[in-house]
Amino acid sequence: DAVGEIVAIGDDVEHYKVGDKVWYAGDITRQGTNAEYHLVDERIVGKQPLTLSNTEAAALPLTAITAWELLFDRLGFDLLGFNVINHAASDTRLLIVGASGGVGSILTQLAVKLTNATVIGTASRQESQAWVTSLGADYVIDHSKSLTEELARIGISDVTHVISLTHTDKHFNEIVEALAPQGQLALIDDPQEPIDIMKLKRKSLSLHWELMFTRSMFQTADMDKQRQLLNAVSSLIDDGELVTTLGQNFGKINAENLIKAHAYIESGKSIGKVVLEGF
Repeated sequence: DAVGEIVAIGDDVEHYKVGDKVWYAGDITRQGTNAEYHLVDERIVGKQPLTLSNTEAAALPLTAITAWELLFDRLGFDLLGFNVINHAASDTRLLIVGASGGVGSILTQLAVKLTNATVIGTASRQESQAWVTSLGADYVIDHSKSLTEELARIGISDVTHVISLTHTDKHFNEIVEALAPQGQLALIDDPQEPIDIMKLKRKSLSLHWELMFTRSMFQTADMDKQRQLLNAVSSLIDDGELVTTLGQNFGKINAENLIKAHAYIESGKSIGKVVLEGF
């Protein structure tokens, strides 16, 4: 992720000019954002929210793109109007496994604000459960326990959609059991153990994988959708509909702080996103 100011543009740039404040998640076929200057395609760049600081904004681009693509591109949720809040309930029940992390924190908000699904987030610690509740989830359950038993505890027999953000291999059997027939499973992580997709057949469940770098990596025809969705998220933030998912600020971008930040993320105890700023 990055937030910054444009210092130069190419001849074909249409949407931005020098001096514009922008945000983006970059392209893994190019050098990344531990550097002071970045070369980035304008089709994956959005306008920075006016109401957030650089630090608050830097927590969001990659996760916002991932969450948006999960909901509206991979799972095909209907995108409800930006200014409509408290949508009427539907029979759509979305379970988000790992809702307190970076992607989960913005995904929960987008699902609550822009769909009419009942949103059930998972978190295992008291502070992370409180965080997910504050983001608007209808229910929060504990993924360190049986998912099906936890769903039964809150009176939900099954779910129509699951988005698994972490430890999918650990939860896979429970996810299959929790999904209603003809349900949908989407994931973003890299399971350490193989998952047996044959278990999806009996219920006619579908599997969707999300990687937000696919559009930039393959220069897809719809690559500009990332610019558009980043601008939509920026507007939602400035309208007060979404909040930053910043968890920790580790200070200047240098080797020492990068090591500390990675160690914190790998501890499995992070809430929201980790940001570094300045050189």
